[in-house]
Amino acid sequence: MRPVRSIFHTRRAASVAVVIAVAASATAVTGATASGKSPQRPVHASVTGSAEFRLPYSEDADIRSFTFDAHAAPYSRPVPGASTGLPTDAYGTVAVSHYSADRDITYPAEGKVDCLVTAPGSATVTAVITEVGAGGPDWVGERLGFSVHDGGGGEAGKASRDRVGFSWADGVNKAYTDEGEVESPVGPCMAPAAFAPVTGGGYRVRHADLPLWPTG
Repeated sequence: MRPVRSIFHTRRAASVAVVIAVAASATAVTGATASGKSPQRPVHASVTGSAEFRLPYSEDADIRSFTFDAHAAPYSRPVPGASTGLPTDAYGTVAVSHYSADRDITYPAEGKVDCLVTAPGSATVTAVITEVGAGGPDWVGERLGFSVHDGGGGEAGKASRDRVGFSWADGVNKAYTDEGEVESPVGPCMAPAAFAPVTGGGYRVRHADLPLWPTG
């Protein structure tokens, strides 16, 4: 701990200190203005890592995992109506793996990230699926939503406190009517809360606020 300086000074010494502080502040402001640069913004957001998780509403011997390598790239993907792109633009990959104990087979899938938004310790990611392993669901071309809670832990001897969520879980983007099951489409950065506890591995969410819209 740094030593605490005495608060008892002469009035003259205190006045000198104030003058020096004001001068230093003025110099700093002048330097920033002269350089013509805005204050440095935080690095772009990201979600990385790989983990297995369990479904809290189901007990089986299946092994499920998500691997994220998602990085924010604001205003990098122009779209109709937003020629500059969007503050939630992102790139990277999401990999899904589901081992079915009943069938003794693993179904892998991979998608390209198209949207990422974060808050401290949490994130939502969407990806458009580009590949699905043999026998897997018919996802190619579909957008899937994921949520991540970076709760810490995961070190040797400590259980991970991370959690994940996903859009195709029972009751998330599905409605059950008299006509049967109805599935809703997933929009960019749409995902449920991270409801599934991680059982092995872990994730890192690096938060950064969404940047300002471009001007001019």
